[in-house]
Amino acid sequence: MPSFDNRITRSLGIEIPIVQAPMGWIARAQLASAVSNAGGLGIIETSSGELDAIREEIRKMADLTDKPFGVNVAQAFVRDPDIVQFVIDQGVTFVSTSAGDPTRYTAQLKDAGLTVYHVVPTLRGAMKAVEAGVDGLIVEGGEGGGFKSPDPVASMVLLPLVRSKVDVPIVAAGGMLDGRTMAAAFALGAEAVQMGTRMVSAEESPVHDNWKRSITEARETDTVFLNQRHSPALRAIKTERSRGLQFAEHNVFGDFGNAQELYFGGDMEAAIALGGQVMGRIDEVRPVAEVIGECAEEFFAILDELSERYLAP
Repeated sequence: MPSFDNRITRSLGIEIPIVQAPMGWIARAQLASAVSNAGGLGIIETSSGELDAIREEIRKMADLTDKPFGVNVAQAFVRDPDIVQFVIDQGVTFVSTSAGDPTRYTAQLKDAGLTVYHVVPTLRGAMKAVEAGVDGLIVEGGEGGGFKSPDPVASMVLLPLVRSKVDVPIVAAGGMLDGRTMAAAFALGAEAVQMGTRMVSAEESPVHDNWKRSITEARETDTVFLNQRHSPALRAIKTERSRGLQFAEHNVFGDFGNAQELYFGGDMEAAIALGGQVMGRIDEVRPVAEVIGECAEEFFAILDELSERYLAP
């Protein structure tokens, strides 16, 4: 198989330009180390706010992998005023920031020598992040699961729009699953992809089998978009809880529920189960190494197929 060589693989020291999304409570050492060991970039979350536990998860990473990994700072959910120093003290070299203003932490993190990417759902957000000095962007289409802009824009529109206005490396998020979607993202201007829902349903994901099963049995229409009158909005799996909140006028975060009972207890009605439309294309739980390895193989196969089909001899 050919090897990847672009700005993201070179700067982050990874073999395959696939980044794991930083899902709260889920993106910890068990999953992140599997991603890094498979050649991608594992990410440790902070959105749970459990920084003592996060410190221990980062310590575990040193025992589980010798490959690069990063940390995410979800600004809307981390209340510790010393979060920047916390991240610096962990010795990581890559951080993604999200759910907040890119001007808040970028300069401090970069002054400490870290590579900083910011998650953006719009062109306006992308321009602001670039002006703040980020090293790259994670451009997140509205079809993805989790926290979203109240005005979602699909990856097919957002990626080429942002690429036409900026020159920094782009990680494409939202709808990313395999080599075919990765090739499409690269054609639209990305140099890496981020996977969330696919990683939630992976074998090494720590969530309960009920959640994984809800993903593998879902159709592409089995998500709902919540909280559109507020910010952030959410894309979630259709359950009785999420259907009941679909047209709510109030901010539904107060109705989020008990995340621990959902994530690890398996009660799909205990909280809002986040998930992207791509779950309609996921039909089995698979090891991370298989997901990443086959994605890379298919990516290059698609390039060959397109060349043979459309380029004149």
